[in-house]
Amino acid sequence: MSGNEVGRAQTWRWHEERPSKPRRGRWSSHEIQLLKDWYGLRENAAIARDLHRTPDAVKKMAEVVFRSAKRSGPWSAQEVQDLKKYLGASTADVMAQVLGRDVDEIRQQITELGRLQHNGRWTRDETNEFRRLYGTRSDEDLALIFGRSSDAVNRLAQRYCLAKDKAYVKKLSGRGATRMPRWSEAELDVLRRLYPNTPNLDIAQRLNRSVKSVVSKAHHLDLKKDVERLREMGRENVALRYRGE
Repeated sequence: MSGNEVGRAQTWRWHEERPSKPRRGRWSSHEIQLLKDWYGLRENAAIARDLHRTPDAVKKMAEVVFRSAKRSGPWSAQEVQDLKKYLGASTADVMAQVLGRDVDEIRQQITELGRLQHNGRWTRDETNEFRRLYGTRSDEDLALIFGRSSDAVNRLAQRYCLAKDKAYVKKLSGRGATRMPRWSEAELDVLRRLYPNTPNLDIAQRLNRSVKSVVSKAHHLDLKKDVERLREMGRENVALRYRGE
């Protein structure tokens, strides 16, 4: 279960039944913490739905929560990391509100990020974060976040057979993602044969599809990983952590 799912689950433990009307009145400390965690990274309407508040209430409470003296001067390393966290998920105005900086400073710092690029091998932490963010960020924003060239972003995405989330594409263009070609019977046979014992990335590379597409189709077909493959995946993850990759 992801962090957001955990938060939503915890939110609804307050109620035996879903209330018919949005909550009103004083916010609990738990609600405020969830607002801090989600604001700027999710749509206000989604936050309002999960907290069972109105979007207007979410906006007003955010103004209270993030009301602080404006910062100025050089950016700390932590501030730059915080900026990268919201980059591509929020507008400059929202980032300024959350980070306590003027909008012009936000834009200037983003410009500075564009001047910083490095080459070399991606670390394990960078790769994991890249794979987590790829579906909901533009390639241009990813290049800024990781200080890489657009070519490096494209190469890593292709290496791991990543694809943009359909909801993200629809949000940007107003229409859904380009439909992938229908699965042929030959492809389905390969999927059924390989899925139980083969890494999803290997299957995606072989079929020239995204990992998300492979996982989605496998779920639709009710395919499962073999127990031994699940154990092997666990051992591989432990080995990677041990090597620091």
